[in-house]
Amino acid sequence: MTAPLLETMRRGACPSLSAPMQTGDGYLSRIALTGPVAPEAIISLCNAALRLGNGLIDISARGNLQARGLSAETARLFEAEVRTLDLPLRSGLAVDTGPLAGLDLQEVTDPRPLAEAIRMRADRLRLLDRLAPKTAVIVDGGGSLSLARLLADIRLKATQGGWLLSTGGTETPEKAHGLLPWDEAPDAALALLSAMAKQGPRFRGRDFTASEVRELTGIKAAPHQGGVVLETSPFGRFALNNGKAALGCGPAFGQMRADDLAALMVAVIEAGCEAVRPAPGHALMLMAEELALPKLRNIVAGANLMQSGDDPRASIAACPGQPGCASAHFDTHALARAVAALPGWQGGALRLHISGCAKGCAHPEPAPVTLSGTPDGLQLIVDGKASDLSNTISSNLSMPDMLSRISALAISTPAPAGAKAANRQE
Repeated sequence: MTAPLLETMRRGACPSLSAPMQTGDGYLSRIALTGPVAPEAIISLCNAALRLGNGLIDISARGNLQARGLSAETARLFEAEVRTLDLPLRSGLAVDTGPLAGLDLQEVTDPRPLAEAIRMRADRLRLLDRLAPKTAVIVDGGGSLSLARLLADIRLKATQGGWLLSTGGTETPEKAHGLLPWDEAPDAALALLSAMAKQGPRFRGRDFTASEVRELTGIKAAPHQGGVVLETSPFGRFALNNGKAALGCGPAFGQMRADDLAALMVAVIEAGCEAVRPAPGHALMLMAEELALPKLRNIVAGANLMQSGDDPRASIAACPGQPGCASAHFDTHALARAVAALPGWQGGALRLHISGCAKGCAHPEPAPVTLSGTPDGLQLIVDGKASDLSNTISSNLSMPDMLSRISALAISTPAPAGAKAANRQE
């Protein structure tokens, strides 16, 4: 990092390894991986986080690792140390594939070549600085692990008939424009990105009209007429195309101590884990021979990590909250743990979003129930975002009052349709 830390981040941009972000507990550095890594590499990252930060590691909603509590000086040292590990680090435009890309037995096609082509061409055209800071492209191989919940300006999903093109937000049938032939997807994606860059950094994929997308991409196929997009849990067993398997697991609410994560890696190495990949949904994919999975499950259970979508903690999205985030008005994880322990609280699809403030970073889309922090107390919002004041049904509640309302409201509300079907069960 050659520029001062506070000058390296574009306004509104996400943190990165070379442009960490100042938070309530110091600087946060994000490590975005583009492929699996050896568990020994995770141990090295944890050791660096312990020596240079406050020892807290996040796994973000998009499947990135984050080291917390760095100072301006130690953030530079952390970056230098991470770069010596020769990890597959993402650079340039955020073009994301699934954590099992190229390995998922159920994939229609390997999405990595298309993702790399889009990233390289966008870099050659120098589009990044002219796009909105959080511009994101998703290239989904159509495998067993859904990326439907992730926000994207441009989404290309592999189907048997070609690449299904969508723009703006999460994956829903109404956002699909149609099918692109396999060889036309790179040009179509670059045409859309170039048009966004021409409009300036406030223009997003959601701002395209259907006619504009057709004109820019030449797409002719009729829009995809699918049903409800099924969101799969990142937890459980996933079959790989090399005869091996991945076990999806994760810490509650996406955060754990670096020394605990390092100890976990030591244990899974001894059990036969060969590779690790952080995954969307605050998860970790542990890749190993099929015979190693029973031992891995026992280790994961002993570490109190989630490994099933039916875990009561899996249906709660919570941001870091206090003291980690300067914008948060309360300890979100304490409230999340209390809710998950309520009698009758169910796992399954997302049912509750707990946000330290109105920004709603942990879940930008509407949730069945949202708890949002304000300077005066907690707001209870139904079928809305953390910022949706029009959907607020109770304001300025204390923590005990909020738990009482959640017990009455959320537990009596059925889990979203398809939640059980979306979870991977053994």
